[in-house]
Amino acid sequence: MALPEIRHTVVDRFLKYITFDTQSAEESKTFPSTEKQKILGKYLKDELLQMGLNEVEFDEFGYVYATLESNLDKKVPTIGLIAHMDTSPDVSGANVHAVIHRNYQGNEITFPGNPDLKLIPAENPALKNQIGHDIITTDGTTLLGADNKAGIAEIFDAIYFFIQHPEIKHGKIRIAITPDEEVGMGTRYFDVKKFGCDYAYTIDGETLGEVENETFCADSLTLLVSGVNLHPGYAKNKLVNSLKIAAEIIEQLPKDSLSPETTERREGYVHPHQIQGGVEETIVKFLIRDFKVEGLKEKEQIVEKLAREVMIRHPQARLEVKVDESYRNMLYVLEKYPEVIEKAVQAIQAAGITPIRGAIRGGTDGSRLCYEGLPTPNIFTGGHNFHSKTEWISIQDMKKAVEVIINLILIWAEE
Repeated sequence: MALPEIRHTVVDRFLKYITFDTQSAEESKTFPSTEKQKILGKYLKDELLQMGLNEVEFDEFGYVYATLESNLDKKVPTIGLIAHMDTSPDVSGANVHAVIHRNYQGNEITFPGNPDLKLIPAENPALKNQIGHDIITTDGTTLLGADNKAGIAEIFDAIYFFIQHPEIKHGKIRIAITPDEEVGMGTRYFDVKKFGCDYAYTIDGETLGEVENETFCADSLTLLVSGVNLHPGYAKNKLVNSLKIAAEIIEQLPKDSLSPETTERREGYVHPHQIQGGVEETIVKFLIRDFKVEGLKEKEQIVEKLAREVMIRHPQARLEVKVDESYRNMLYVLEKYPEVIEKAVQAIQAAGITPIRGAIRGGTDGSRLCYEGLPTPNIFTGGHNFHSKTEWISIQDMKKAVEVIINLILIWAEE
């Protein structure tokens, strides 16, 4: 479909958004987990108001909502566009300094603030498709924040296009920007009923052309190991060190399989990601991931079996095992709504891009929203190396993401 020229604002928006430190926090007891996310939320609310959108809201939980009303004389599905404002707890998102590498020619990319850091093409095969593109990185001291501020910028740029071209017919569009996605809480207080959409899309993927209708199934497994603490000077044959027992349990995990560093594609994993405690009590937290619920349960049984076998050697110690559900594979819901993916594929093709159907080795806000009654697959932003200091994104791919969003809205308007 022929579109008027898109006068892009996406890069300027993105470079502004990444100056806000919106890092979320894993162990926080508040929502959102960090107050600083709300600073960006208020800024985004003001931007939406300045664009002239309706029902603009920044609520008590830090969610930003807005509406671009339909200009059609018929009813078509209401479509939601969703991105998240927080960045990963793993790497600092404070004082981000962007660097634009113009007209990339396949070379190694260096970072002025971190001379030991390099983006090496052999280790980053996606770079081979970026010849002639303009690549945005940081100076190497922080992450970039493309996950997911690129998604916000792309959604806002697409909405701005429709505002600038009122002659182009579209249905009702709802926007939502969420906090705390990176700590698995992005939809904790998300009001699906108030959002009022028939279908939605998270703009939170990676490589150009990707549309994803699968995520991991995810649980958190916690082992609580209780030992016996005594003064170490008088502890012979009495002290039972829970730290050592916890280390022994971790040591029993397979060395060449079942871990994030040894799996890929559709393989699940068991990931001990946090250990804390002392002699008397130690907590070990695991992330359990698999694309199928059955595989998830098998992996949980493996961890518990290994732990119980270790405990046999320590009869004075005690073990408690707790499993908390995080999210489930969105495919179980989305396979009932094939048209949602089909239209995303059409939108990507209309932008002159080859669609890539994929599965996310992780989760999105859409993972939970699907199970709350809102079918929500995931579309690319163009970003790469999320959660790291080598995070990067192509300006040209960001602009293509904007075009895809516009196409998507137009395709739904043809219903």
